[in-house]
Amino acid sequence: MTQRRVLIVEDRESLRRLMERALGDEGYAVETAGRGEEAIAALAQRPFDLVLTDLMLPGVSGLEVVRAARAARPPVPAAVLTAYGTVTAAVEAMKLGAVDFLEKPVELDALARLVAGAIGGGAAAESFTAPGVGPIVGRHPRLRAALRLLERVAPAESTVLLLGESGTGKELFARSLHALSARAAGPFVAVNCAAIPETLIENELFGHEKGAFTGADRSQLGRFEAAAGGTLLLDEIGELPLQVQGKVLRVLEERTFERVGGGPTRRADARLVAATNRDLRAMVDEGRFRADLFFRLDVFPIELPALRERPTDIPLLARHLLAAAAARHRRPAPELSEDAVALLAEQDWPGNVRELANVIERTAILYEGRRLTAADLEPLLRPASGPGERERLRQALLDATGDKRRAAELLGVSYRTLLRRVKEHDLEGFPKYRP
Repeated sequence: MTQRRVLIVEDRESLRRLMERALGDEGYAVETAGRGEEAIAALAQRPFDLVLTDLMLPGVSGLEVVRAARAARPPVPAAVLTAYGTVTAAVEAMKLGAVDFLEKPVELDALARLVAGAIGGGAAAESFTAPGVGPIVGRHPRLRAALRLLERVAPAESTVLLLGESGTGKELFARSLHALSARAAGPFVAVNCAAIPETLIENELFGHEKGAFTGADRSQLGRFEAAAGGTLLLDEIGELPLQVQGKVLRVLEERTFERVGGGPTRRADARLVAATNRDLRAMVDEGRFRADLFFRLDVFPIELPALRERPTDIPLLARHLLAAAAARHRRPAPELSEDAVALLAEQDWPGNVRELANVIERTAILYEGRRLTAADLEPLLRPASGPGERERLRQALLDATGDKRRAAELLGVSYRTLLRRVKEHDLEGFPKYRP
């Protein structure tokens, strides 16, 4: 077997030599550099399987080394070393594409696990479970790094921004964060900002006083009050109207708000977790998202990788989801053949884990054999867009008996995306009207 090549970039010679010896003893071919310029030159000259770089280097920074590793041909995964307590630096490195991070002082067992996991030979845990929350399945380094960031920030009161495509598990991350926080005994309240009409979102978040509008015959709590003592998830926060963004900003800055219709100023006692599949920074540049709110939300961002970015997790996820779906439907779980696993791993999964889960759910309901092959799975793999999109939309609407939100879940797309595609294909009343 070819020796895996690791490039260590660290300006402290004693630490550099310690890591070199430790990884050499693990069977890796190790090269070292004391400066960022040396590392970038080495990346341009020969291939590596992993770069492990300190962030604070003399001259060229570790972030520049991460960029160079990503730009190499073929790209090289990079992990970063950070001083204890400087997790924000690790977050910045993850934004640039680092697959993992390790805090100093370096523990050699943790170093060996990180390198083995990043290169593919590790025995990382297959799932992460917070108390009372479903497991987050996968051992890909980018997922494990995101989970370690979650564990670090959970005990704090910081606002957290979860970034990732639809279906990557942002709500499951948020629930896990809540379960690991000091607010775990309080409520967890989730709001999908895209699923609520613009005219109602302010009322939904902040509640209203009696007489605030026609039909308001009694006062009503909003979600911020319902989440008091706990955690409030604002999912798809990029869909918030600008005027409501201002009220959310006030909650973050002053911890106060008023209900629709006035009344006394109320204290907000909920930790805010926001999630989005949009590029909020680009929305700020376009004037569609408030810059001041963005910077308040961006205190501690965690990016969740798309499923296509962690294909080695697909077999684990498929088997886990199949067992869970079979148990729900009180049926024996069929065995997944190797060709079935390979077929699943080849898919792009634009709807991410949600789309995979829906395929597995249909499989558990429809399939009655003991061993599931690629030929059995192929009819169930229907992309959400492309040639034949209208027929797939029709079938999803049929499967969901006209419930558009359920149809969106079946296709692994957002509710608003489904509404747009339904309108484009003139299927708004099919098969029967449902809102």
